[in-house]
Amino acid sequence: MKINLAYIILVILFTLEASTLSGQESFKHTELKTKINTYLNNSVSNGYSGSVLVAKNGEIILSKGYGWSDRIRKINNTSSTVFNIGSVTKQFTAAAILKLIEQEKIKTSDNIGQFFKKAPLDKKEITIHQLLTHTSGISPKTGGYRYDEASKEHFINTFFEASLQSKPGTKHKYANANYIMLSAIIELVSEQDYTTFLNDNFWKPLKMFHTGYKSISFNSEQLAHGYYFNYSDGIWKDWGTTQEHLPYTDNHWYSIGKGDIHSTVEDLYKWHVALNIGQILNAKSKVLFETPYVAEDVAGTSHYGYGWAIFRSKQNTKTVTHNGSNGIYFANFIRYIDDDVVVIELSNAILGKETESVAWRISDIVFDENYIPKPISKSVYELVYDFMKTNEVENVKLISSFLEKNIGQKFNDRAVFNRIGNKLLEKENNPGWGLELLKLNVEIFSNDGNLFDSLGDAYFKYNQRENTIQAFTRALELKPIDNCHWCKNSNNKLNLLKNH
Repeated sequence: MKINLAYIILVILFTLEASTLSGQESFKHTELKTKINTYLNNSVSNGYSGSVLVAKNGEIILSKGYGWSDRIRKINNTSSTVFNIGSVTKQFTAAAILKLIEQEKIKTSDNIGQFFKKAPLDKKEITIHQLLTHTSGISPKTGGYRYDEASKEHFINTFFEASLQSKPGTKHKYANANYIMLSAIIELVSEQDYTTFLNDNFWKPLKMFHTGYKSISFNSEQLAHGYYFNYSDGIWKDWGTTQEHLPYTDNHWYSIGKGDIHSTVEDLYKWHVALNIGQILNAKSKVLFETPYVAEDVAGTSHYGYGWAIFRSKQNTKTVTHNGSNGIYFANFIRYIDDDVVVIELSNAILGKETESVAWRISDIVFDENYIPKPISKSVYELVYDFMKTNEVENVKLISSFLEKNIGQKFNDRAVFNRIGNKLLEKENNPGWGLELLKLNVEIFSNDGNLFDSLGDAYFKYNQRENTIQAFTRALELKPIDNCHWCKNSNNKLNLLKNH
């Protein structure tokens, strides 16, 4: 047999080149993993805790937990830790609707009146599409606190009795009630409860065994506890798990469908892969799922699809994403469709606005090899207490520069000193940090009447008559045209001083 030497050389060269490229890609992924790890590890000492998964071109680069899942029992977060994913839930509700459409049981053009005969005239024409895209006109305030008991019937009546803010189909206004109503439709049409339908059609087929709503089949130790810094007494507190706060009955209809599904970064990655390959929804449904239907902002830079926000990335590529929070947990699920990159980040302790941008900072690391993010800073409330523990009250004016040094930006949150100052006043018998923080706050934010009202209350407590009058007078001078929530207090206290 004749051997083609030139062919053999070409094969060898091709193999060497492929091996080199593979090695280079592997090195880049290792370098990327190290950068992300460094950013998150450096943030843990400031209180960050969560789980992160990053994948590129179908390869998982990083899947890891950081910080505590349970501080008391010293259980660390891992890639298998279960978190409340907040409004990331909405994509599952939307997917359930699309599955019912595939089953030819409903259409996006169907209206509420077809499902609920008691729907009032102004709401009976609201369509499933409008519910999915938050264009029903319903107010974001419709419904109650997410963990208060409410039956399905009670929620539906609340929805029907609420006043619409705009004519259905004319304006986008994000409102959780839209997705709770979709859950009621899912249950009615499928003749299954919400959780069972999702489990049968999505979670079980995809082996997402650590994803669920209220009922859980996994070890409860895998549930991450939520943590928050309590500015009333200056300590971190354990909020517990969402399971402890949801009603034990089926009367959870302020929560269902719009939030409070639990999952892991690993399970959400399975969901992402299944969506990409058409494993769980067909091609037509996927297009419907990820179509940018209505503008979310005036500039039209972001649009809402079905349970997703959709916009162009810094690389001018399609980004499909959603975040979510219940005020304790925070979740972010970012899919860079054209780049074949996904970043999933779930956390169980909100430190501040920076916590909400972790997934975006990780994305910047992925797409910009020169980018090195600063670690997430401590909660600004915790930093205030840190300062008070190490300084005399006479140094109060140094606190702003201390905060700015630690948070890496200008301090401009007028609520921080006001909240802490008012809480300290309840405990202090003599003028101290509480009064000084309120005095400093009106120096920094000199045009806020509410802050002068708080300062007036502090002076009033310590019988500083002239200062009290000046503070309340200034508070009233700065009152808004309407809805002055502090004016009654300022007026009453001033009248009391004039009469004594």
